Amino acid sequence: MSRFFDPPQPKPLLPKEKIDRVFKSMRFRVFMGSFLGYAAYYLVRKNLSLASADMIAEGLIDKQGVGIAASAVSIAYAFSKFIMGTLSDRSDARKFLSIGLIIASLVMMSVGFLPFSASNMALNVAMLFVFMLFVGVLSGMGWPPCGRIMAYWFSNNERSFKMSLWNTSHTVGAGTLGLIALLGVTIFADMGISQTWRANFIVPSIFALAIAFFCWWALRDTPESCGLPSVADWRNDHSGVKTKEKVGEKVPFKTQLFDYVLKNKWIWMIALANAFVYMVRYGVGDWSPTFLQESGIMDKDECKVAFSIHNYVGAVGTIVCGWISSKFFKGRCAPPTILFMILVLVGCLIYWQMPLLAQATGLSAKVWAYVALIIIGFCIYGPVALVTIQALNLVPKNAAGTAAGFVGLSGYLIGDSLLSKIIVGGIADKSWDAANLTMVIGAALGIVLCVLTLKSERQAAQ
Repeated sequence: MSRFFDPPQPKPLLPKEKIDRVFKSMRFRVFMGSFLGYAAYYLVRKNLSLASADMIAEGLIDKQGVGIAASAVSIAYAFSKFIMGTLSDRSDARKFLSIGLIIASLVMMSVGFLPFSASNMALNVAMLFVFMLFVGVLSGMGWPPCGRIMAYWFSNNERSFKMSLWNTSHTVGAGTLGLIALLGVTIFADMGISQTWRANFIVPSIFALAIAFFCWWALRDTPESCGLPSVADWRNDHSGVKTKEKVGEKVPFKTQLFDYVLKNKWIWMIALANAFVYMVRYGVGDWSPTFLQESGIMDKDECKVAFSIHNYVGAVGTIVCGWISSKFFKGRCAPPTILFMILVLVGCLIYWQMPLLAQATGLSAKVWAYVALIIIGFCIYGPVALVTIQALNLVPKNAAGTAAGFVGLSGYLIGDSLLSKIIVGGIADKSWDAANLTMVIGAALGIVLCVLTLKSERQAAQ
């Protein structure tokens, strides 16, 4: 079975007159495959966030239980993204991403058929935790192969902008999840199904499954495996950290992990900054449907729309942030990350003080909720993308998945599962006001840590 996932070996070069045409065609194809593939992973990851308010209302689970169950995805994903990162650097990206997505879709779909009962909340939480844990493990098969694809198909001086475009995939995926879930709930209601929240798990999974088969057709591992030269040779761009190993050759695990990642102090600093970026990303995004519905600011349908808008504007913000990085900072990631995190802090302050702002301005809390979610959504996903790109630019290409996995481990294990799920969930059970204050603190700490990573880029650019 392990041989099945081995990366394909280089093929003989195509005739010179075909290389440009095939290279351009294949770059678009693999970009769309990785874009839609990673977007589809988000169709089967955040489903509980949309279903939780109705499940709480039916007495099937409480907020602490939601936090515990949702943390399973983050905990498993944190370790899986790291482990799968090392495996993906030694595997065919096409097979790795597609098969993981197929299995993840089937698992999340199964959650919609679980026999939950209001008489045994503990069992409900346990079942959700197990299934979410499994989904988290499988989700780790999404980002690392995409990082590998972007490293091999796009050269260093174009990667910050191209990867920012690609990184909108998760905001598109999460935003589309809200709309697909709303469609599914409507269909279930029209069919007379009383527990319409089950549609949040079932219907998006069907869409994700279809996308997985598209990815199998669209993706290819490296240009060399398609009879093309390396992208560095094709674009005459040999900047950045050089790869010593040959394409198709498996790099020793020790070299990937220790020599390229764990011994790099700047990777550690970037990983710590990433933890607080992720704390705000998920602390606001994942809890907003429950918070806005419980506080009476929006009804459940409006919450889904707000959730989608928050993610969709993130796609635009990610592109703008990447463009600023390429246009004004020559591909450096830390300066635009800091600028955007300052705006995130402003958004978090508005989100925290919505009642006060409504009273002072005469505008409804709903209006201020949209303002805050749009500001945070627009500004948070650029830093999410660029922090990881910053890490990729500090290691050889054949350690890209490992570096991405390590930075992701910090983001998901510390920032998402520990801070945004368990701690914020526990605080929210007592006070939403205090929970929203933690987002302000997290944004401020993220800014400080991002400032400390400026030196790494200055050194790498020399």
